[in-house]
Amino acid sequence: MTQAQAGPAGTGIGESAAVAQREPSDKEIKLVIGASSAGTIFEWYDFFIYGTLAYILKDAFYNVENDTLGLLLVWSTFAVGFAFRPIGAILFGFLGDRLGRKYTFLVTVTLMGIATAGVGFIPTVDTIGAAAPIIVIGLRVIQGLALGGEYGGAAIYVAEHAPPEKRGFYTSFIQSSVAGGFVLSIIVVLACRFIIPEDDFAAWGWRVPFLLSLALLAISLWMRLMLSESPVFQAMKEAGETSGNPFIESFTYPGNKKRIFVALFGITGVLTTIWYTAFFSALSFLKGPMHVEAQTVELILLVAGAISMSFYLVVGKWSDRVGRKLPIVVGAAATLALLFPAFWGMGQLANPGIAQAAERTEIAVSGPQCETDPFAELFDRDQTRCGKVLETLTASGVPYSLSAGETLSLTAGGEAIALEDAWFEDGTARREGIHAALEPYGFDFSEQEPPFANVVGIVGILLGLGMLSALTYGSVAALLSEMFPPKIRYSSMSIPYHIGAGYLGGFLPLIAGVIVASTGDIYSGLWYTWVVVGFGLIVALWGIPGGPPRDFEEHHAA
Repeated sequence: MTQAQAGPAGTGIGESAAVAQREPSDKEIKLVIGASSAGTIFEWYDFFIYGTLAYILKDAFYNVENDTLGLLLVWSTFAVGFAFRPIGAILFGFLGDRLGRKYTFLVTVTLMGIATAGVGFIPTVDTIGAAAPIIVIGLRVIQGLALGGEYGGAAIYVAEHAPPEKRGFYTSFIQSSVAGGFVLSIIVVLACRFIIPEDDFAAWGWRVPFLLSLALLAISLWMRLMLSESPVFQAMKEAGETSGNPFIESFTYPGNKKRIFVALFGITGVLTTIWYTAFFSALSFLKGPMHVEAQTVELILLVAGAISMSFYLVVGKWSDRVGRKLPIVVGAAATLALLFPAFWGMGQLANPGIAQAAERTEIAVSGPQCETDPFAELFDRDQTRCGKVLETLTASGVPYSLSAGETLSLTAGGEAIALEDAWFEDGTARREGIHAALEPYGFDFSEQEPPFANVVGIVGILLGLGMLSALTYGSVAALLSEMFPPKIRYSSMSIPYHIGAGYLGGFLPLIAGVIVASTGDIYSGLWYTWVVVGFGLIVALWGIPGGPPRDFEEHHAA
């Protein structure tokens, strides 16, 4: 296919200037997709392994008594990496538009692999104190910078090799690879758990998945070094049409401000909050308040995640026929309708003991200053006695009603539960005491192994969430590549993508966790996702180009 066949000179995604480019062979396309997707899997594995092991890392790097606070600190550090993704997008987007697609994402994958392996070498907080979390935060910053340049490079590289009629399908392998990174992280963790005894895995075995990044880095570099530069970038470079300052031009190019706004809120804001809710919120929900055994949760997420990878390919191919807008709008609207029922259903299946006991027996708390302060221990503030009770109930997955009162009281089905003074001096004693008091009422706080039928039901619900994610994510690489002009494409699509993914999505586990800890309702964190998706749906309806897919056209920019 020549550039003239792709569209008028200077307008199509597959060309720039008047330099003709041949259509890549099937072998070349397979290498492009395979190498780009493999590198994306490995790079996202590096990023997600931290979240997959969150419940172990909170004890390794944070010395706090409060389990809820420990997990919030882990998610805070997780969010740090996301916070630096937009900076990485600016830096590597600039390099990608100035120096080329290939060598830029070779640098990003190298940084990611080295930073991830570094986590595996850090001594625990018991050994080096506060230096441990500080070093972790530094490595997360490097990861965030690297990932800010990875997605745009891989997505554009495939898009600029793909024929227009197959662009959605070919680029959907990149989206599927993001889920593949999550799946790979679970496979590695499960393999380590199988080989390494449980106590040893908690003590030192968790380091192995991080150190494995060095091997994955070597494979990824080997595959990507076989690639040639993007034909679109080569053509622009030969014609002297590369951008002088891609960052500045991203905000001064005619019409680009609107496109960036739509890409940020109507595309990325929707896809990223749905993705992290479907996988990471589900992971925390099942391991945390539902008390499901960790290995069982990981197996559930492995099966659901692996099957869901195919959904992105189906949606990407579908978008080549119906356009990019329809799948995103359908997925966002369905999420608004199904998000809460999906998690309610998971709760009923994962721990029916707690769900049924809560329906039979009302747990009521009354007293003065009945509000929680999730970060009280961190900032050396006093948590009220009532706040401590509420925090324990929330972390245990117990719903409760709350009312003001002169003295603190906890009742189950109208019967008073004696609150011992020792409970307010030691978090473990409080948790064990409240659990023991509520168990006679049918609340089951033991480690759960749901029946097989329930596990199948949970997997089914997660597959439904995975389909919602695929609808809003499967065609996005093609859509973003088509939305922006070639000479500033790397920067223009990376900046809104990583601001949305970095802040709206990356902070989701932390924000949702704070909402849950503050309200006492284990489902209340879902409102964050619902609001972001609701606003994004409005923006998508307004701003995403409708109709069949088409290349970027300069005369439409004004």
